[in-house]
Amino acid sequence: MPKTTLGKILPLALLGLLPLAAHAETPEEKGLAIAIEADRRDTGWGDQTADLKMVLRNRHGQESIREIRTRTLEVKGDGDKSLSIFDNPRDVKGTAFLSFTHATRPDDQWLYLPALKRVKRISSNNKSGPFMGSEFAYEDLTSQEVEKYTYKFLRDDVLDGRPAFVIERYPAYKHSGYTRLVTWLDKEMYQPLKVEFYDRKQSLLKTLTASDHKQYLEKYWRPGKMTMINHQTNKSTELIWSNYQFQTGLTDRDFDRNSLKRAR
Repeated sequence: MPKTTLGKILPLALLGLLPLAAHAETPEEKGLAIAIEADRRDTGWGDQTADLKMVLRNRHGQESIREIRTRTLEVKGDGDKSLSIFDNPRDVKGTAFLSFTHATRPDDQWLYLPALKRVKRISSNNKSGPFMGSEFAYEDLTSQEVEKYTYKFLRDDVLDGRPAFVIERYPAYKHSGYTRLVTWLDKEMYQPLKVEFYDRKQSLLKTLTASDHKQYLEKYWRPGKMTMINHQTNKSTELIWSNYQFQTGLTDRDFDRNSLKRAR
């Protein structure tokens, strides 16, 4: 999975960054400038690996737990490549998910199902569907390129004691399950603290919260915990991240389609 659910945003440094954010004339310009600055601060990490515990909770609070290894490769001029490998429980062991994010064209995503010994391509029409029974959709798992959205700055706010920008994003790509996303972006870390997802009927569908952030390589912030609550089903999914490692030497070959079957 990418760095965060907001993920990597393509650098557009020529648009002015913080000076534009401070002096933008319109809410749309300021919202875009904030997104650009968030990208600038999270560019250059190269590759990362991390361990992930996924906790699925149904509407009655019953839990099931999955253990996942993740690998992510930063791609210049395009979106990230990511690979997620399921290790536990036994019924999903060996399942692998490969994602190539793109800025202006549909993302490429594949799922390897070991029981069938085949790779299934995820249709661009199905990106709003749930990922492996979780409350995260396939489109939530890609790096969120600047060009994927249009933006609007709403207001300044304070969330859990932390000053934040509140910006609204509108998906510019087809087949999104959302009409808009309202994001609380931390003013120090430029990382999302909360995201509200509104469905195609303009109703609040889900809320994502991110916490326990730590800084790596003296620059890059990553969350320790992310929780997605589905308000329409009362189900939730919690992601607990650990063992972040950066610049491990991953290459494109670690993210080709054959890597799905090699994943162990």
